[in-house]
Amino acid sequence: MATIAFIGLGNMGGPMAANLVKAGHKVRAYDMVPQAVGRARDAGCTIVDSVAAAVKDAETVVTMLPAGPHVRSVFVESGALSGAAPGSLFIDSSTIDVESARSLHGLAAEAGMEMVDAPVSGGAAGAVAATLTFMVGGSDAAFARARPVCEAMGKTVIHAGGPGNGQAAKICNNMILGVSMIGVCEALVLAEKLGLDHQKLYDISSKSSGSCWSLNTYCPVPGPVPASPANNDYKPGFAAAMMLKDLKLAQEAAQTVGATTPMGAAAAALYGLFVGGGKGGTDFSGIIKMIRGN
Repeated sequence: MATIAFIGLGNMGGPMAANLVKAGHKVRAYDMVPQAVGRARDAGCTIVDSVAAAVKDAETVVTMLPAGPHVRSVFVESGALSGAAPGSLFIDSSTIDVESARSLHGLAAEAGMEMVDAPVSGGAAGAVAATLTFMVGGSDAAFARARPVCEAMGKTVIHAGGPGNGQAAKICNNMILGVSMIGVCEALVLAEKLGLDHQKLYDISSKSSGSCWSLNTYCPVPGPVPASPANNDYKPGFAAAMMLKDLKLAQEAAQTVGATTPMGAAAAALYGLFVGGGKGGTDFSGIIKMIRGN
């Protein structure tokens, strides 16, 4: 099995690194947060004190970080690209802007490395259960190398195309998710005011033209889907602040290429209000409270 450097051990990265250990890989892990480091150590990762120590002699380097500047800092300032052996594979599973992802591909190529941008869908629960979906951008050769590593952390690994296309797929997917969640919330609130029971609307719409993931799997009211965050006081899950980040990335990309995304813009504005009201740590389905007016 491979020696894998894993940088970024948060709510997503920590469980992903643990699943690589379960798959038999040797994982050298680094993070700046002591609690995250402790959880990774308990999961069987070898803890190191720097990015340079993590990437030394590693065949694959996985990063799971908050935003593009953090990834660039790890690649360049912290020395991941200069410290890894030539030909190493870099898998960036962070969700960042497409332009930054393509720039990082260029830097990796200049350093003699292979790279894929491989953001994920499935949230913290999917990271723990190893059921994530990976959307992978990069060359055919890099994808072939990355696929077995990603399969140890997820159940679906799809090659989205060339450099940056994984990030493009992620922001488009999450724009659909943000828009659809708001639509589901609005319908449920309207049903309340019309005297229609949540369960009755769920039973009807989940089996008719209103069917969608935001309703069927992640229903934003307690009851119809017992595993949804609505039944756990809207604890994430997928935090509203992260949804807002992705919607903003989608809007930035739309402006760059001249795409018209009025519903995406509206969703970004509504989640901006929700997060601005101090609800960034609430699951994104909790926006139903704002739509109700409380």
